[in-house]
Amino acid sequence: MDRIAPTLRPDGKPAGHQRWQRLLFLHWPVPIDHMRALLPDSLEVDDYEGRAWVGVVPFTMRDVRPRFAPAVPGVSNFHELNVRTYVHEKGRPGVFFFSLDAAATIAVLAARIGWSLPYFRASMEMVERDSVTTYTSERWLAGKNRADLSCEYIVGQALGTATAGTFEHFLVERYLLFVERGDRLRVGQVHHRPYPLRSVEVRALEQSVTQAAGIRGCEGEPHALYSDGVDVDVFALEEA
Repeated sequence: MDRIAPTLRPDGKPAGHQRWQRLLFLHWPVPIDHMRALLPDSLEVDDYEGRAWVGVVPFTMRDVRPRFAPAVPGVSNFHELNVRTYVHEKGRPGVFFFSLDAAATIAVLAARIGWSLPYFRASMEMVERDSVTTYTSERWLAGKNRADLSCEYIVGQALGTATAGTFEHFLVERYLLFVERGDRLRVGQVHHRPYPLRSVEVRALEQSVTQAAGIRGCEGEPHALYSDGVDVDVFALEEA
């Protein structure tokens, strides 16, 4: 499987630009058979040493805008929380999103309509006090099937960028996303420099976003990484 080709900048002009900042990467292993049952038939589990992986990624989006327009204050900056796993389509590695919570109604509507992504509106907050960051998210209209997250963490030392072939590279260096639109599989691509990574200590964590997605087994201490962020070019969806 070629994990380097998706990191290269594609031809053509991007559809938009974004800044992804203050990313916390939390990961748990789950059985491949369990994950396989949750995926579209057109995608295969991309495993690492015989296990599928689920990622929960709280972060902040800034300066979200289409290529032809400037960022809009009050619209282009918001917190986001993703639940994802790792897949491949005919050998092309990427991500599949189970849910994306965002604290911006317009962003949720635009992503659902334009990208067919499972976005949800949520109330979200990030507070930093005495080196401890607290991130909370509560999905709107979730009913009994709650989809919330609350975590506290302390960012540590710089680790540099992930080396190809390592577990860290497998988890974070993902540039293709797959989404089903009707009965067709589509693929989108992003381009950015490799994530500058940091160690991170997760001091407290409660979450129900994985359970809300039907994923079992995401209990216990997660594998955790942090990145200050990257500037991102986003390319339009195409037929896979």
